[in-house]
Amino acid sequence: MSDENQSLTFQIEAEDTGKRLDAFLSEKIENWSRSRLQKLIDDGDATVNQKSAKSSYKLRTADEIEVKLTAIPASNFEPEDIALDIIYEDDALAVINKPAGMVVHPGAGISGGTLANALAYRFNIRDLGIGIENGADEQSKIQNLKSKIGIVHRLDKDTSGLLVVAKNEQIHEKLSEQFREREVFKSYVALVHGAIQGKAGTIDQPIAREKHNRTKMAIRAHGRSAISLWKVRRRFEKFTLLNVEIKTGRTHQIRVHLMSVNHPVVGDETYNSGRDKTVRDLTVRQAIADLNRFFLHAERLSFTHPNTLERLEFYQPLPPELKELLKII
Repeated sequence: MSDENQSLTFQIEAEDTGKRLDAFLSEKIENWSRSRLQKLIDDGDATVNQKSAKSSYKLRTADEIEVKLTAIPASNFEPEDIALDIIYEDDALAVINKPAGMVVHPGAGISGGTLANALAYRFNIRDLGIGIENGADEQSKIQNLKSKIGIVHRLDKDTSGLLVVAKNEQIHEKLSEQFREREVFKSYVALVHGAIQGKAGTIDQPIAREKHNRTKMAIRAHGRSAISLWKVRRRFEKFTLLNVEIKTGRTHQIRVHLMSVNHPVVGDETYNSGRDKTVRDLTVRQAIADLNRFFLHAERLSFTHPNTLERLEFYQPLPPELKELLKII
């Protein structure tokens, strides 16, 4: 059973009661490593009784497991001499100002031009195969690669702003733990359609992959917990500029959450249901089209340095193209 992009369903019998979810799936699904299956579970592509579950979940008789296998693209990875905007750097880590249009790491048919390629070159990481056993599946290789070049968290391709990377695996793990424990402060600026009601609010809605489109995320009852705090920064006639702090780091979280309250991010064709094209002011509509990205920027980032234990805080103002759009509207 090795075909990908398919759905599988399992009914748990007495003989499998007590097994871990990831262990059970590794027995049932050929050519998928346990680590790759754990990632699949974390992404919400495996559910127990239509609810998200952890890899360590202990199976019970009559549990129904639904698994959606998603293909992992091959990754031919090479270091590349790509200019980076380094905001801060020391022997342990670096903080990068990522431009919109740059993908963070290889995947989905993209093997070059990413932040990971640039970091591998800057950090002089040449032997990216170290520690990868022969025959390892592609997901394991990508996870190993991300660890080696310090990718701790990510920003969507068309999101600009601050991102921290580690220079060794020990720092990578310590920073990752801060993210898991929600000790990292991340604040974004988003321009959304419409006049949002109130001065501030919280969106607490679980997120999982969309049922019929695996590249999109959606609000789903069985999804992983996701919390976003928003505050009005400035109001315009047809738009609202928000500060958005995220307490969790789910894929497309801010974009999905703001769409769920009917105030999608400007320029986000994936989630704003064509709202950009309904803007009546032709000059503004054209400016949004010319932007060629969505209006989402990681403005503030704060975390504790793993070595010095000093609290570091970083700020990166809006890039010129976003400032220019605000002038136009």
